[in-house]
Amino acid sequence: MRRSLTTTTLILLLIASVLFASGMGAMHIPPMQVVSIICNSIGIHLPVDYNEGMAGVLIQIRLPRVCLGVLIGAGLAAAGASLQGLFRNPLADARLIGVSSGASLFAVVTIVAISGIPALAGNHLAKYYLLNAATFTGACLASVVVFRISKAGNKTMTTTMLLAGLGINALCESIIGLITSTANNEELRNITFWLLGSLGGASWGMVLSLLPFILVPICLLPQLSKSLNAFSLGEAEAMHLGINVKRLKTTIIVLATLSVGASVAAAGIIGFVGLIVPHILRGISGSDHRSLLPNSALLGASLLTLADTFSRTIIAPAELPIGIVTALLGTPLFIALLLKQKKAIKSWAS
Repeated sequence: MRRSLTTTTLILLLIASVLFASGMGAMHIPPMQVVSIICNSIGIHLPVDYNEGMAGVLIQIRLPRVCLGVLIGAGLAAAGASLQGLFRNPLADARLIGVSSGASLFAVVTIVAISGIPALAGNHLAKYYLLNAATFTGACLASVVVFRISKAGNKTMTTTMLLAGLGINALCESIIGLITSTANNEELRNITFWLLGSLGGASWGMVLSLLPFILVPICLLPQLSKSLNAFSLGEAEAMHLGINVKRLKTTIIVLATLSVGASVAAAGIIGFVGLIVPHILRGISGSDHRSLLPNSALLGASLLTLADTFSRTIIAPAELPIGIVTALLGTPLFIALLLKQKKAIKSWAS
């Protein structure tokens, strides 16, 4: 009952977030007009008046951005929840363990390489898929390296995992800095976009291009919920319960890095969504991955949609990079998470 209530509440929150975000901006569009415009675009006519200017702004500018935020927020949160289940630690996160940095490094290298290929200059779809493939490769390599380093026998050492992630982050950032120092003005502008994170380049073409890379992990990861629940008892226990541990690890890493890589390719680095969202939900509805994974996707979508609305309206007509907004919101919660774990350890020791 509690799980279904939480899921229903999160669905309603997502709908409210989409309506709110779609209406906010230089041209305010009330929620009923938003609903009427969307329904009219799919052939359902409601008795609510609106002008063509509202419809143009909503359909061509705001709605693609809102949809992109929903997809990326859901993808990052679901990836974060699955990685935390895989590493059996709530501190595991795509950015914290170096996955986002690996994706960003390959994205930066690809941005510089693409600029030297005239044939790709006007082909935005080809550039996006090439960038997506590169970020996926970088995210995959980073996650595999961190996972290998943090393994000690049949256990995953949390401290080693975090230190390995710190090392991967430092290495990737140093190489990115080296590339940035030699980039021209156009390359530097594009690189800055990826590093700060932004949904400003949203379009329906980008949304459709991103859709399969996010939708597949979101649909497949919840099917691994029972295996992740068994895996939380330990690798040996999971194997005794008939879980193919090696295949489970590979599947989660591939799906999570696919989602993270696609998100980085579309919007750059957006931190803390995958770290904080699962932690919040564990305090509300528990650690059962059957509810945690889909609920993380719902809450992550709402959170990033609202964060993007804040980033584009707080200093309008200028825009605050969304990566800064999520960091400002996520850092205090992350520190609170560390303090909570510290308090739990002290209580157990005493």
